[in-house]
Amino acid sequence: MQAVLLLAAGLVAAFLLGSVPWGLIISQGIYHRDLRSVGSGNVGTTNAIRALGKVGGYMVFVLDFAKGILSGLVGMLCAWCAANQGWAVPFDPVIWQQICLAACVLCCCLGHVFSPWLHFKGGKGIACSAGCLGVAFGIVPLVVLVIIFATVVFFSKYVSLGSVCCAVAAAIMTPVVYWGNPIAIACIFATVAVIIWAHRENIARLRSGTERKIGQRV
Repeated sequence: MQAVLLLAAGLVAAFLLGSVPWGLIISQGIYHRDLRSVGSGNVGTTNAIRALGKVGGYMVFVLDFAKGILSGLVGMLCAWCAANQGWAVPFDPVIWQQICLAACVLCCCLGHVFSPWLHFKGGKGIACSAGCLGVAFGIVPLVVLVIIFATVVFFSKYVSLGSVCCAVAAAIMTPVVYWGNPIAIACIFATVAVIIWAHRENIARLRSGTERKIGQRV
């Protein structure tokens, strides 16, 4: 019971970490602009780069990525505390650790996309999810995802297309990384679904040929 309660607290913490709207904080606090009224109106990295320039945009990316890493570490901490204290867990300890990690990935992404501080609106979930997956999947799968993202963006010039392809690739990797753990797999699949849903307008613009390419300012 203690392990389950600790995980519940960890999931709340991951959601709150994900919900911090760094794009809005940086745009208003440093640049005195509101990202919600510029370009796509999104508070994520891509719109921040277009509206604030590379320095401001990369600041948003680093901080969103960092909150993803912290959320992943929260999941690891939940599993570590249960093991260190000798608490009973519902599953094998390795399976439990994977569940803790994957559930925190999902909650961080949900917090980012549906931030309560922005009336349950937010970013697209890519930067923070990448940080989470760096902890949950490990460095090698993360590097593969980064390569996929960079390759698609390099050739297509569409960040949104790279993001969606990266999310799909993560879904394909998940059964391999979390083989035999349907709960963890379901959490990552749900995360991917949220990310693709958050990109629904981008996907529509890609299909109509009206999506902005990388480097276009607003």
